[in-house]
Amino acid sequence: MSFDSFTVSALVDELADIILGGRVQDVIDVDDMGIGLEVYAGRARHYLYLSADPRLPRAHLASAKLRRGLAKPAQLGLLLRRYAKSGRITAVSQPPWERILQLDIEGQEGAVSLIAELMPRRANVLLIQAGVILDCLNRVGPEDNRYRLSLPNHDYVPPPPIRDQLDPARITAADLAQLLDSAEKDSHQARRLLPGRIHGISPLMAKEIVYRATGDPQTAARHTSSDSLYDALQEVIAPLLRRDWQPGIGSSNDVPAEVGVFPLRHLKWQSCQSISGAIDQFIASISGVDAYKSAKEPVAAAIDETKAKLSAKLASLQRGLRDDSELEQLRQSGELILAYQYAIADGQEELRAHHDVDAPALVIPLDPQRIPLENAQDYFRRYEKAKGALEAVPALIAEARTELQYIEQLENDLAIASNWPEIDDVIQSLQSRGHWQGKHLKRLGGGGRQGPLRLVSRDGYVIFIGRNSRQNEAVTFKTANSNDIWLHARDVPGAHVVIRNDGRRIKEGLIAEAAAVAAYYSKLRQESRVQVDYTRVKYVKAIKGAGPGMVTYRNESSVLVRPQDENILK
Repeated sequence: MSFDSFTVSALVDELADIILGGRVQDVIDVDDMGIGLEVYAGRARHYLYLSADPRLPRAHLASAKLRRGLAKPAQLGLLLRRYAKSGRITAVSQPPWERILQLDIEGQEGAVSLIAELMPRRANVLLIQAGVILDCLNRVGPEDNRYRLSLPNHDYVPPPPIRDQLDPARITAADLAQLLDSAEKDSHQARRLLPGRIHGISPLMAKEIVYRATGDPQTAARHTSSDSLYDALQEVIAPLLRRDWQPGIGSSNDVPAEVGVFPLRHLKWQSCQSISGAIDQFIASISGVDAYKSAKEPVAAAIDETKAKLSAKLASLQRGLRDDSELEQLRQSGELILAYQYAIADGQEELRAHHDVDAPALVIPLDPQRIPLENAQDYFRRYEKAKGALEAVPALIAEARTELQYIEQLENDLAIASNWPEIDDVIQSLQSRGHWQGKHLKRLGGGGRQGPLRLVSRDGYVIFIGRNSRQNEAVTFKTANSNDIWLHARDVPGAHVVIRNDGRRIKEGLIAEAAAVAAYYSKLRQESRVQVDYTRVKYVKAIKGAGPGMVTYRNESSVLVRPQDENILK
């Protein structure tokens, strides 16, 4: 789910109807990335939640009372209590075509503005007075953005104005024909040409428009009629320009995938009474215990089947390694045929002879069409072939064990997956190694692949957390430096956690906290105590031929911890 400018417009209208003129009765520090306002308006209490989560920024009226989730109030929360508490909301607005929500509040110390910038990866919530930033949830310094600093006591600089885009109210079929002709490749999809070229058209809206025009959201530009595209665009955009909102949730495979303010026909559509209600329901669906349960079931079944096959293969190889009596019997049969070759009659079909006087006689089948020497040579050939195969068994056992360990890692990846891209990572990994039966799937869901989680501890240490095998590979072999501290739960699938070594001594308390996070993202997250190993990154090596993130390590120490999520580090 991502906010587009029309979704923000719908939210502005909703807030104007419900909380405009209301009094801010309380400020709630909900979590590290979100702040809440309790607003009394229309003889009722309403709870507005503003989140600067870079992965899922949002603003909406919550259906239930917001709860304080931080033990210690955030600096922004303290300032909001000073400047906004007991103040009245005098305006709710949005800059044209921007994904920005602004609340103007007349407080005890003058007028302030609370601005929510709802752009993924660049999300923020800022408190502004007289054009100067008092504070914000995501501080952005000159090392991150030279143009727009988001720091206390700095002027608030709005995002750069949107220029050279077409007005959807005045666009023509000829304009769309020109856009379609601008495709550089024959395979260029039409939906990728609309965002950034037309005001307010998000990737989701473009996908819906192309679907309505062609029946397939992936249709190439060269196969798309400009007239059909124009008709579809007008069908979608006309109600929105009239501010005729139709909020709801679009689902894929019975899993909520998107929130919109117009019906999404390329998904299974469920209408909602309000945009806040749709967002609230969507967030509950992706954060609850059963989130993505139905999407995970076929993937879990494929993993179970793969584990069963690999376990059977491993057992078979181990049996073959233990039982070499048949191999010896081939060699002994050849030797006995040579020893008794002059006693073997023409056409004889078997030879009974003792290789060991204390053992029973061997019954050796013979090919009556061959002379004894040829029969002996056949047994020796079979012996050498079987011997060569047996010598390869230890390597095959090691290969099967490594693959089984990787599949168990994917099983853990699936268990903690909390969105489509993370589930899709597991599917793509199974397909790439030949463990997905049936049709080869395209990438599922929306959004790109997510990178490892990056946190900064209370003491200013940077910590990276890989939450699946692909992210583990990136954390350990692309992001980490050789002297960083690497952590992993012992002998079970789980996360690679890295503490950046910035030259300071890394305290044992921080190692224990990072170890708790490694335990939380492991197969043993439900255990009361988990043993976690840690060592320098330079002592961690990838296993040749194994799946991403599969490693060996040495020179490790270990700590026993209770699993806890990444909030312990903040």
